[in-house]
Amino acid sequence: MKEQIEQIKISAKEEIKNADTLANLNELRVKYLGKKGQLTSILRGMGALSPEERPIIGGIVNTVRDELENTIKQKEEELEKIEMSKQLENEKIDITLPGSKMKRGSKHPVNRIIEEIEDLFVSMGYDVVSGPELETDEYCFERLNLPKGHPARDMQDSFYVTTEYLLRTQTSAVQAHVMMENKEKSPIRIICPGKTYRRDDDATHSHQFGQVEGLVIDKNISLADLKGTLEVFVKAMLGQNSELRFRPSYFPFTEPSYEVDVSCFKCGGKGCNLCKQTGWIEILGSGIVHPKVLEMNGYDPKKYSGFAFGTGLDRLAMFKYGITDIRLLYANDVRFLEQFDRKDEVNEIKY
Repeated sequence: MKEQIEQIKISAKEEIKNADTLANLNELRVKYLGKKGQLTSILRGMGALSPEERPIIGGIVNTVRDELENTIKQKEEELEKIEMSKQLENEKIDITLPGSKMKRGSKHPVNRIIEEIEDLFVSMGYDVVSGPELETDEYCFERLNLPKGHPARDMQDSFYVTTEYLLRTQTSAVQAHVMMENKEKSPIRIICPGKTYRRDDDATHSHQFGQVEGLVIDKNISLADLKGTLEVFVKAMLGQNSELRFRPSYFPFTEPSYEVDVSCFKCGGKGCNLCKQTGWIEILGSGIVHPKVLEMNGYDPKKYSGFAFGTGLDRLAMFKYGITDIRLLYANDVRFLEQFDRKDEVNEIKY
């Protein structure tokens, strides 16, 4: 049996020496040292030996086992180094090759508009404020001179959650909150961008849309202040060549009230399909804050006056970037969104 063990050792060392892969080496480990390996088989057959021979043969087998384990370990380290060298050679990076261009996202057109508006009005001394989208009937309507039963409520098909709560139809509710929370009744100069909700859904309207409204309350505020502010606003957003036109209108929370048109930025006022051959495009509503609104929100209309204005963010984005369908703003179509890069100016947007 000693000769058999010696022969196993010689054969095993020779095969381990010639092993060229880690997988092949592992097969040899199983062949000689595994549960059904050749050395293990000898140990299992020791029951046929005499009591005197068993410790001698057992010691020889354990010695050979240790030798083979050390030999396998050394060969394993050698093969790992070889395979690592091959891997480094095959996977090396050629730093002289041109780099792959990384795809970058871009700001959504509505977010771009919001940031531009906020930057502009903050530079003019305004504060940017926000409020809840789930609003009470009191702040959404009543404090804005729209009591229950008022016919103007029919103009806004609202999403009511309960008889008292609804999704706000306009960000004007934020103005009422700001006026009520101003305990000192000091002057106010704010804009409030945010989401609003109405029952609309077609190419030019959406049931959810962005809106930004502005409010100024102070002593001796006049229509001239409103006109000057809107002129700065429109020229900054749509171009310095833009002209404004004020048309008398009606809003319950302002008196007098005006619809504001801007000269068509596509045809320059000559008339085209965008402006329906009129040369003008309606862009926002505005007016002098109604004395009742001031009074209901704690301001003395004999001492204070103010102006307010509001425009749709989505509509403004459509005008600025030439977007033809408002639903594109909410479709998450990468083909549409990827056209907006990180530059300040965006070329004509394609459908």
